[in-house]
Amino acid sequence: MTRTPNAGTVMPLNHITHRFAELAATVRDTGLLHRSYGFYAGFGAALVLAMGGVITGIILLGDSWFQLLMAAALGIVLTQVAFLGHEASHRTVFKSGPANDRLGRVLSALIVGISHQWWMNKHSRHHANPNKVGSDPDIETDTISFVDEDAAKARGIVRWVTQRQGWLFFPLLTFEGLNLHYRSVVSLFAQGTRKQRWTELPLIAAHFALYLVPLFMFLPLGMAFAFIGVQMAVFGVYMGASFAPNHKGMGIVPADVKMDFLSKQVLTSRNISGGWAMSILTGGLNYQIEHHLFPNMARPHLVRTREIVREYCAQHDVPYTETTLIESYAIVIEYLNRVGLAARDPFDCPERVSMGR
Repeated sequence: MTRTPNAGTVMPLNHITHRFAELAATVRDTGLLHRSYGFYAGFGAALVLAMGGVITGIILLGDSWFQLLMAAALGIVLTQVAFLGHEASHRTVFKSGPANDRLGRVLSALIVGISHQWWMNKHSRHHANPNKVGSDPDIETDTISFVDEDAAKARGIVRWVTQRQGWLFFPLLTFEGLNLHYRSVVSLFAQGTRKQRWTELPLIAAHFALYLVPLFMFLPLGMAFAFIGVQMAVFGVYMGASFAPNHKGMGIVPADVKMDFLSKQVLTSRNISGGWAMSILTGGLNYQIEHHLFPNMARPHLVRTREIVREYCAQHDVPYTETTLIESYAIVIEYLNRVGLAARDPFDCPERVSMGR
């Protein structure tokens, strides 16, 4: 049975920095850092076929409300493309960094419609300091609060949402697709270099042109909007439901606490059991601990690395967390509801909210 560190508590320092070098050497000597061109070629071909099937279905169905099934299917396929773009951003597909960047740019900007550069910057900061206050952008307030200090600052309608944010988490994810598109484009204008804007904005514009123009040309106006709504909702829920179990509800690292690499990656991450089927469903994110320790590792090698890392953590008394998908969702909902208590009126909740589990 794996052990779960207390959610929302100060993470302990673990002075075993040198031991990660031993773990990395074992993984490297086993050949698990090698590329897996066959897997990515097959996976890429499957995505092309899946996208072709969705487009064919849209054409054949024509003016029919069954198009909403195609919209849901498109949301699923685009999420799988985003998973591959995520791996390209970690440079796991090719040996060449520029080749990975080109692939990631095409997958993320042209096919999915999200800035590759924005994702790389945001996600790199997350990997450097997962669940660390002030450093991890994934726990910054964005409608939902992940630390009680942020929840206590909520006002107006946001405060009402924050108080119930655990129960509202999955419904709110239906808007996450729109949020990702919006934030990535805004970040390009606000923070991107001229080269990044000229490179990615045309690709994002081409994505929406190729997607929206045929949709509004061949479908009735109401059906076209319904199609977009379903596709965006499925995309947002699928993305959020795949990334949320990995860190939400794990320990929060205060801004002034320093941790060694192995400790901060293992103690703030959670694996999801389920084997190869779960790996396909979540794009390899179910092996989150191994992914954080070896972010440029090809997806097929994560399962074998999991065995090595689990054994190593057991030998050195480092808590290693793994749950089922349903258990992880229950943990996330419970944690968000507990954080949301900080947004209650102090006269209604005079006692100090405990963040320990």
